[in-house]
Amino acid sequence: MDRAGLVCQEIVSQLSSLRVAVVTETYPPEINGVAMTTGRMVDGLVAAGHRVDLIRPRQAHEGGSILLPDGSEGIEEMLSRGIPLPRYANLQLGLPARKVLLRRWSIQRPDVVQVVTEGPLGWSALTAARKLNLPVISEFHTNFHRYTGHYGVGWLKRPIAAYLRKFHNRANLTLVPTRALCGELAEQGIPRVDVVSRGVDTRLFDPARRSGALRRSWGLEPDDLAVVYVGRIAPEKNLALLEKAFEAIQARQPRARLIMVGSGPALEAMRTRQPRAIFTGPRTGELLAEHYASGDLFLFPSLSETYGNVVAEALASGLPVVAYRDAAALELITHQVHGWLAEPGDEAAFVSGAVRLAESPELRARQRLAARERVASLAWHAIVERLVALQRQVILSSPVSARR
Repeated sequence: MDRAGLVCQEIVSQLSSLRVAVVTETYPPEINGVAMTTGRMVDGLVAAGHRVDLIRPRQAHEGGSILLPDGSEGIEEMLSRGIPLPRYANLQLGLPARKVLLRRWSIQRPDVVQVVTEGPLGWSALTAARKLNLPVISEFHTNFHRYTGHYGVGWLKRPIAAYLRKFHNRANLTLVPTRALCGELAEQGIPRVDVVSRGVDTRLFDPARRSGALRRSWGLEPDDLAVVYVGRIAPEKNLALLEKAFEAIQARQPRARLIMVGSGPALEAMRTRQPRAIFTGPRTGELLAEHYASGDLFLFPSLSETYGNVVAEALASGLPVVAYRDAAALELITHQVHGWLAEPGDEAAFVSGAVRLAESPELRARQRLAARERVASLAWHAIVERLVALQRQVILSSPVSARR
C-alpha cells in the first residue's frame, strides 16, 4: 500500500464514531425478520457510539405528518411516504425520495449508506448516494423472486431476479446472513458479497420461560406434546408440509397440539383445515419467548428463507428444530444433535424426522440442551462489531475517503 493509502487507513481506523444512514422499508414495531434484525443493528450501532440517520416509511400508527429529525439517543429519523404492500397489509412500500435524500445528505453527509430493502425507497437511496459519491452497502434479506410461484405470478421471476442483480451491483458491497447465500448470489452475477450473520437474544429466548399455565391454556397435560410454528402464515412458508408432518405425529399421539404463532393470508384457510390447532396471532417480546419455551418441538418447513430468525430463537429457547438443510438451519443445526435436517425438497425425510423426535422424549431432552448451547455465542454486539468492521472497509476503499 502507498503512503496515501496508509494515511487513509489510519484516518478511518481512528474514526471512533461513524455516521451511518440506514434506509429500510420495514422497522419495529412491525413484526418480521428484517424489521427485527434492522432494529437490533440500529440499537447496536448507537450503543457502540455511532450516529444513525434512519430513513423509513411512516407506519400506520404514526399519523399523517412526516416527522422531523429529533436526534434523540444517537438516532436522527426521517419518515418517508409509503403505500401498503400487497399481501402484507401491515407493511409500507416506501415511495422514491431521491431529491429529499440528496438535500439531506448534502447538508449532513453520512460516512456510509446502508440500504436494507430493495423497494423504491431503497433504489432512490442508492441513486442519491451514487450522485453524492457516498459509499453504499446493500443487504439481501428476502428471496422475492422465489415467492412468485406461490402467488401465481411465476412469469415475474426473471424480471425480479434481474432487478435484484442490478440493484445490488450498484452497491460497493452486499451483505447476506449465510455463507451458502454468499455463493448463491455470486452465481447469480452479484460478486461483491460478504457475510454478516444474525444474532439472537439469549436473555430473552430462554428455556426457563417455559410456562405450565400457558400449556394448560392450550389444553395440554405436562406430558403432552406441543408442536410449535412461529412465522408468517403464508403460501411461501410451505405450510402444507407442516400440516402433513403434524398429522403423522397426531396419528401416533392423539393429544398432541399444533401451536401456530403469527398471521398472514393463509390463516383463515388453515383454521378451517386445522380446527384443533391453537392460533395465537402475532406475539412479541417476553410473551413470544414464553410461547417458544412452552413448546416441545419446532417445525420449520420453509424453503424460501435467506436466514430464518425463528430457527435461532427456537434453538435458544431449547426447542429441537425439524427443518430443511437450508439457510439458518444449515448454519446452526447439526443433524440429530440440535434437531433433524432433511435435504431440501425431501418431504418424506422431513415428516420422518418430525415423527422420530415426537416419539422420543429422551432424544428431545438431549437436543434441548444442545440447542441452547449452540446459539449461546450469537450475541448481537458481536454481530454489530462485524458490521462496523465491513463498513470501515467500504469507507476505506471509497475514492472519496482517499480524497479526504
